[in-house]
Amino acid sequence: MGIVSFISTVPSFSAVGPLLFPSTSTSASTTTTTKSPAVSGYSINAGKVRCSVEGDNGGEYQVGRRDILRCFGAAVGMEIITSYGSFVEEAYAADLIQRRQRSEFQSSIKQTLSKGLKENPDLIPSVLTLALNDAVTYDKATKSGGPNGSVRFSSEISRPENKGLAAALNLLKEAKKEIDLFSKGGPISFADLIQYAAQSATKSTFLAAAIRKCGGNEEKGSLLYTAYGSAGQWGLFDKQFGRSDAQEPDPEGRVPQWEKASVQEMKDKFKAIGFGPRQLAVMSAYLGPDQMATETLLATDPEVAPWVEKYQRSRETVSQTDYEVDLITTLTKLSSLGQQINYEAYTYPVQKVDLSKLKL
Repeated sequence: MGIVSFISTVPSFSAVGPLLFPSTSTSASTTTTTKSPAVSGYSINAGKVRCSVEGDNGGEYQVGRRDILRCFGAAVGMEIITSYGSFVEEAYAADLIQRRQRSEFQSSIKQTLSKGLKENPDLIPSVLTLALNDAVTYDKATKSGGPNGSVRFSSEISRPENKGLAAALNLLKEAKKEIDLFSKGGPISFADLIQYAAQSATKSTFLAAAIRKCGGNEEKGSLLYTAYGSAGQWGLFDKQFGRSDAQEPDPEGRVPQWEKASVQEMKDKFKAIGFGPRQLAVMSAYLGPDQMATETLLATDPEVAPWVEKYQRSRETVSQTDYEVDLITTLTKLSSLGQQINYEAYTYPVQKVDLSKLKL
């Protein structure tokens, strides 16, 4: 009887099992299995893969290349699966650590910004406009500009469209000093700082509205905002964390002077960055210090007026749902225009403990 066989020579096999190989009358593929210790909570079978074809003395049965490759592929696949599982576990653990680090840093940033705005409520409108002006420098044709922190440069903050915003920028610079002190993953970029300040300022306006509806009672207003507010809608915004700072001012002429601009000029600018009348209406608080005056102007345009009225009605309700959700959605998109987010920003290596140096 002639026997043609192939035994895998790939080292360090750890089969993930049970793995079954069918047998037929013309060939016999057997797996000799032995129990091995459990790996990652699973009991597995380990052994060797043996592929053979047995024929009679006539020698009519032969092994083809496809048969050999099939056996070899099964053996190699077993090794890859085992090593891949270990790699996935390590990668998942590293990802969890990085997400926790970023989340903790974000919490510190929000606390610092919220505290600063609470002590300087008169600067909230300016912070909103500062974030808007830093973002609307985005140019779709050249893929340049956007929320990149370029407004921090003296030559840009001194432009006519940024008149009156220097105090807001100085407030954020002071907050940055405090934030950078407790950062373990490097200083926060101005690009992130400005947009997260806008988030904190927006939340402050939501909370202030809830307090007004409770007759000025801060405790009841906070409970109202917690129960009916939009705090759960900020998830996507918080993921866009890791913007890069521009190294020079953005080109001039890209930002209107909102208080002097006509509604058509505002519409044209919003259209240039991919927005429409709806987004223009919902961002009325970002276009100047007096939201009601801005909305009165916007309502003169037949395309914008229906949205202004919609959001005014929404702000009269307990939850302000339509207004808050649409504003959060618009700010999320605005704050990431043209940005390549570094999702590993502000992470840092975790110091490993040398167990050999521990004294018991």
